[in-house]
Parts: sequence; structure tokens; C-alpha cells
Amino acid sequence: MIHFEDIRVGDSREYGSRTLTAADIIRFGKKFDPQPFHVDERAAADSFYGGLIASGWHTAAIAMRLMVDGMRQEGGAANVGSPGFDDLKWLKPVRPGDTLRVRTRCIDKRDSRSNPALGSCRFQVEVVNQRDEIVMSYVAIGIYLKRQPAA
Repeated sequence: MIHFEDIRVGDSREYGSRTLTAADIIRFGKKFDPQPFHVDERAAADSFYGGLIASGWHTAAIAMRLMVDGMRQEGGAANVGSPGFDDLKWLKPVRPGDTLRVRTRCIDKRDSRSNPALGSCRFQVEVVNQRDEIVMSYVAIGIYLKRQPAA
């Protein structure tokens, strides 16, 4: 299990992959983001995007799943949640047939000021497609248990 002490600034990992189908995109869009370019191939073809694209929130949900599955394969993480994220950007449309994976790099870590059993880490997260193009990026903040809490 990965604890706060195990994470170093500069550490990077890669998680994934997941290939999206048109049916995946439409199903998610109908349930959570029913804009025409997410749910209707004909309307999407006539849109600004020239075809069906995944909701940005679909991309974010896939990224989360890939990271959680990847962490489980590494033995898990002593992560107790997140207070949020910063600087979310959707940079390129995700289309049917795109295969996504996630890259993370620790950019900062700090001991908790209010709880000696915890520390926080900030990660630059990039979701990339099969052409290694960044389709989404953000800075995630994770709260981790310490293996050896400070006295």
C-alpha cells in the first residue's frame, strides 16, 4: 500500500487504457450530458465538432477509473480522498475509437497542518489518446495517510 511517505515529488506513473465506442459515448451522454454532439451522430456530424465526441465529464470519469484500477494493481493507496482539483482543461475532443490512458506526476507534497496522521500531494494529471495527444489535464490533490504519523 502506498502511503504519504512513499510518494516523492517528481514520481510519475501511467495508468490505462480504455477505448471508447460510439455506444459508450452516447450512453454516457444520454445519462449525464445530453448535448447533441454527445448523443446524436447525425446532429454531431453537423456540429462545430464534425462528429460525435465524448463529454468532458465522461473523459474525467474514465480517467478516475483508470487511476483507481492502476493503484489497486500496485497494491492500493492509503488515499482518504481529495479536497478538489485545480486547472481543469479539456484540450482535444475524444472521439469513438480513441484509446485513453492517464499519466500522473507528483508536483508537490506537504504535511497536514491540522492532522499529523495526514499529508497532501498534488499531481499533474494528463489524459492522453493513442496519438499521445493530451486531451484533458488538471492538477489533482490527494490526501494520504502516513505510515508513521508525526508525534
